[in-house]
Amino acid sequence: MVTLRIARFNPEDDKGAYWDTFEVPTLPTDRLLNLLLYAKGYLDGTLTFRRSCAHGVCGSDAMRVNGLNRLACKLLMKDMLPKDGKPVTITVEPLKALPVLKDLVVDMEPFFDAHRAIKPYLINSGHEPTRERIQSAHDRARFDDTTKCILCACCTSSCPVYWNEGSYFGPAAFVNAHRFIFDSRDEGAAERLDILNDVDGVWRCRTTFNCTESCPRGIKITQAIAEVKRALLFAR
Repeated sequence: MVTLRIARFNPEDDKGAYWDTFEVPTLPTDRLLNLLLYAKGYLDGTLTFRRSCAHGVCGSDAMRVNGLNRLACKLLMKDMLPKDGKPVTITVEPLKALPVLKDLVVDMEPFFDAHRAIKPYLINSGHEPTRERIQSAHDRARFDDTTKCILCACCTSSCPVYWNEGSYFGPAAFVNAHRFIFDSRDEGAAERLDILNDVDGVWRCRTTFNCTESCPRGIKITQAIAEVKRALLFAR
């Protein structure tokens, strides 16, 4: 058995934020998401959290687990259970720095506002092609890593700058800007770099590596931010 210690909050009652605990059976092959589904299905149907694909692709079940941002569907119990068989308590909280709507569900709109601000789409002034725009493997490799982002907000909500400055674009926005800035088919690099040169842009990054460590897709986020900074320096 595992004890889940879960942060609860319901805006429709006057309890405020509090902690709730659930005793849940588990196997080493279970994922944390399985335990949360058990708690909701058999112990408390009011427990609220997001989930969808359950395969680490949609990014919807991002949450803080024992103080670290993780996807519940990718966190295996075999990596969390002590080898000596002692009882274990797993603390689960909503992502930091985003408004809590209910229990483990946060309002993602501030996060997506920053994402939209960097123009995360191909900008090209040419006529719409009759076939796909050809790109070499070498040119694709330049930004391949940052195409893996699933917009889960694990990186942004793990950033100390974002905790204190809600207007800061955050790592996920920088990653998605990188993906297009270095795309050889795109013509909007200068426009995006101008946006990222703003007071809330990449220069606020303090290189703590929290974002890289929390990314469930293994994206080298800190490296991508450094490459955007270099592009800004050369653009001057």
